[in-house]
Amino acid sequence: MLADYLIAPNPGGAGLTRAVTGRNEHGEPVALSVVEERPLTIYLNRQEIVTAMTIGDYPEYLALGFLRNQGMLSPDEDILRVDYDEELETVVVRTASETSYEEKLQKKTRTSGCAVGTVFGDMMEGLEGVQLPATPVKSSWLYTLAHKINRTPSLYLEAGAIHGTVLCQEDRPLVYMEDVGRHNAVDKIAGWMLSEGVEASDKIMYTTGRMTSEMVIKTAMMGIPVLASRSGFTAWGVEIAQQVGLTLIGRMRGQRFTCLSGDERLERDMDPKDAPVEAKKHRRKSAG
Repeated sequence: MLADYLIAPNPGGAGLTRAVTGRNEHGEPVALSVVEERPLTIYLNRQEIVTAMTIGDYPEYLALGFLRNQGMLSPDEDILRVDYDEELETVVVRTASETSYEEKLQKKTRTSGCAVGTVFGDMMEGLEGVQLPATPVKSSWLYTLAHKINRTPSLYLEAGAIHGTVLCQEDRPLVYMEDVGRHNAVDKIAGWMLSEGVEASDKIMYTTGRMTSEMVIKTAMMGIPVLASRSGFTAWGVEIAQQVGLTLIGRMRGQRFTCLSGDERLERDMDPKDAPVEAKKHRRKSAG
């Protein structure tokens, strides 16, 4: 299963979880594995941009993706290097050209992300004129992806309290990122794509969390034409998806799903009754 992935979750990774003890409803001692959470401060050249709470893996990708999704790095930006200092918990992204975002930093919007996501500037800035490619998507791909992703060993299955986002191509999951906030997981994928020069027009983004305006905007800014989730939608998220031509598919639970944007691009090539059945132990909560 893990052979499908270019980057897979690492639930046993050093420093990602911590063992703690407590007592259950009967007063009996219990041991739990809980997810670690730590700050990461991102700099663009000499300017401090933001401090994010994160699980601490792939800090370079998180920094690159955050800056890219905030419009602070263009796709063709000349990035000289990315320096991570584990002791200082900082990442510095250095570019060949001078950057200055003081005005943008003064205008912030708090988003609905679980770890308090922040979008700088006008949330719709950068979406003007965006029209995503009318990439077709097959229902058989969606069923196969959900089955593979939900059975993949992950931090969620190990400790819970975390979101996952997976970059996919047709029915193959490629890069699976997790974090305490879904926005961080998306930014890690954006950073990986930017670093590796990966084409976006034939990709699918799968997320375990809600499809909010922030999630839709980030996906559209990355140029990915399909966003799918086992969770639900917000009205503004649906409206933006329809505006930019994003295929939006949610409530993917077992053999069911709902498409609220881009249904004309969805090819229902598999009878739902033939879709793989999800075992109870692999079922996620659908809220969040």
